[in-house]
Amino acid sequence: MKAKSQLPSRKPLSKILWSGLGAFIGIYLVAIFGHYFAIEESFFLLGSFGASAVLIYGAPQADFSQPRNIIGGHVLSACVAVFLLKTFSSVFSTEFLCALSVSLSIIVMHFTRTMHPPGGATALIYVMGGEQIHKLGWLYPLTPIGFGALIMLLVALLINNLSSNSKRHYPTYWW
Repeated sequence: MKAKSQLPSRKPLSKILWSGLGAFIGIYLVAIFGHYFAIEESFFLLGSFGASAVLIYGAPQADFSQPRNIIGGHVLSACVAVFLLKTFSSVFSTEFLCALSVSLSIIVMHFTRTMHPPGGATALIYVMGGEQIHKLGWLYPLTPIGFGALIMLLVALLINNLSSNSKRHYPTYWW
């Protein structure tokens, strides 16, 4: 198959370094917060936050990277997962609930205009997680998800706006 376009050029070194710095600080602060302030020994540093870091620090102008999408996508997907597991865990297999949680999270994010791809991972992590994460129940959307996403967002606001490049300024919209 013939490609429709060519590989984009490499980003300027300054953009690459700002992206890396933002990701480092964001993930580090979420990890530190989780270590010192974890509620009921929950873990804060989830794989979905790594994916969020790529978006909000590496592509801060993308629709998926905006504050509404970061917070809404993660929190709503977490709510979908908790609801499904609490309501249907005795009826459906974990495999079925994993697929259902991601697909329903996508539908909810579309309807609410909060599409943030890592939100699907947030839902999946809860459903396939073990006893420790399931014990969080309805606390899961708040902590680690809500607080972790908020920390990442605050770092994005700081780091992305420290750059002198106006194309990097963040956010492009709030709500």
